[in-house]
Amino acid sequence: MKRLSLYLLIFVSFMLALLLNGFAQDGKSKPVKKQTVELKDAKGNNIGSATIKPSGRGVEVKVDAKNLPPGDHALHFHQNAKCDPPDFKSAGPHFNPDQKEHGLQNPKGHHNGDMANFTVKPNGTAKATIKDPDVVLGTGSEPNSLFANGGTALMIHAKADDMKTDPAGNAGDRIACGLITK
Repeated sequence: MKRLSLYLLIFVSFMLALLLNGFAQDGKSKPVKKQTVELKDAKGNNIGSATIKPSGRGVEVKVDAKNLPPGDHALHFHQNAKCDPPDFKSAGPHFNPDQKEHGLQNPKGHHNGDMANFTVKPNGTAKATIKDPDVVLGTGSEPNSLFANGGTALMIHAKADDMKTDPAGNAGDRIACGLITK
């Protein structure tokens, strides 16, 4: 009888350890360390990628893109993890859990998803690193996590962001989009 109780105790302990390990491994309790986002244009063509990783209290976004119009372009995080072509409006407005107005130069504050512009070379390529101190990758449970509510989208706009005009900085059409999901 003692031997059976011992085996039962070992079995229950083993099952409990598996169960607890499963909770620790489910991706919900550990922050994501890096996310690579595939960027597509309105025709569904791959135009590059962006790698998002924690940096300081926010994130760093490394963009490596091609086949874009030369010049300055806005880069924003948008509210929904949707990139339905041709206009990508399914991505919704800028990611804004803090409920502020648009623009990094706005005295009332700015959207969490507002970021600096980046430049595309005359040959249509761009390599840029942009920081956003107001979002995290996190676990998805944080209000400013890019994984909150099912994820977000990374958007490239046709023009530069003027950094002040609400709601979108006069950045023009949405020309490339990538999903940020777990």
